[in-house]
Amino acid sequence: MTHTTTADRPQRSRSHRLIRELWFQVLLAAVLGIAVGILAPGFGEELAPLNDWFIALVKMIVIPVVFCVVTTGIASMDNLRKAGRIGVKAIGYFLVLSLVSMLIGLVVANVFQPGSGLRVDPSSLNADAVPGTATEHATLTGFVSSLIPGSLLGAITGDAILAALMVSIVFGVALNKAGEEGAPLTRGIRALSDVVFRIVGWVMRLAPLGTFGALATVVATYGAESLKQLAYLIVLFTATCVLYVLVVLGAIMRACRLSLFGLMRFLKAELLVALSTCSSEAVLPQLVRKLEILGIGRPVVGIVIPSGFSFNLDGSAVYLTMASLFLAQAMGIDLSWQQQLVMVGVMMLTSKGTAGIAGGAFIVLASTVTAVGHIPLAALSLIVGIDRILNEGRVFINVLGNAVATIVIGKWENDLDTEQARRVLRSAG
Repeated sequence: MTHTTTADRPQRSRSHRLIRELWFQVLLAAVLGIAVGILAPGFGEELAPLNDWFIALVKMIVIPVVFCVVTTGIASMDNLRKAGRIGVKAIGYFLVLSLVSMLIGLVVANVFQPGSGLRVDPSSLNADAVPGTATEHATLTGFVSSLIPGSLLGAITGDAILAALMVSIVFGVALNKAGEEGAPLTRGIRALSDVVFRIVGWVMRLAPLGTFGALATVVATYGAESLKQLAYLIVLFTATCVLYVLVVLGAIMRACRLSLFGLMRFLKAELLVALSTCSSEAVLPQLVRKLEILGIGRPVVGIVIPSGFSFNLDGSAVYLTMASLFLAQAMGIDLSWQQQLVMVGVMMLTSKGTAGIAGGAFIVLASTVTAVGHIPLAALSLIVGIDRILNEGRVFINVLGNAVATIVIGKWENDLDTEQARRVLRSAG
């Protein structure tokens, strides 16, 4: 009897540890949410506020995290040129990866022709089904305006990441230049950072509730029937996302001599939360902390992650070209390669102007359709119903892609402890 009790205790202990893991709680909540959405759709639709409340709590803490990490990172730099160098390298990397992602989506859509069998009559389309936000076209002046806050403190208390990033950089540079006179304030912000990350930990414990509400609502609202007609596009886009992760991000991680699967295991809780809530911002604070644990310097993490969540949206880039060609094929419109490349050029510009806008990828798609002029805007009504499903793949790649980007820039800047990163990734279970 003693032997049985002793043997059972480690098993019970392992189960207890598993239940306490955030990623397991999120996974369990996702399964329960899907079950509720299928078995009790009426109740499932009523659970939408759970996800809304969780996202609102995360957004409450995102800007303080950006301010603390960026400001203290730059203030503690010995050489301010490093900040500019990190920014330039990051933007260059983002532009290259965005272009590669769009071209991959273009090739896949041309080869597999996901919309060619629909033969949609343009007169049958309902333009009213296109959300009003799709008409909020991005402009260069609007983008620049989003960088300038109404006041210095307004950027820190607001919800615009780019404005907060700009103010944080300026504040960090000013503290750096102030030297010893600014040292007490730098120490105070560093102490504030510890408090802020403690709050982040508390908020992330609520992630299973947000996951449960999000998936219950999605399954209850859309169900299986609404997905049948567009199942090919969903499957093709999902397969493209998987191949993008394995081939493109896998090759980049191999070049850095680190394991992609180790990184995914290390970030499993963050990836699951992003996947289920369809929000990149939901994991930004925790991702910052995890990448610092991985051995990447705070200046690199502080600059690359906030800017990456605005500029380095690889999943959205794949979606934009695939969705555009799907709509053209469904309408029976044959776009030449020249027209397709012009479309990519327009997307490269407009996709940088929708940072912080809810449903940004859909707005960029609408902007491109209007600017190129070959596809009627009403065609967007064809994919409105599955945009939330497609957003799953977009968000997953956006989060993982930004983590990889931070590793690349960290290694490029010699601000990555490779041995520590290997130890952390090997121990990730």
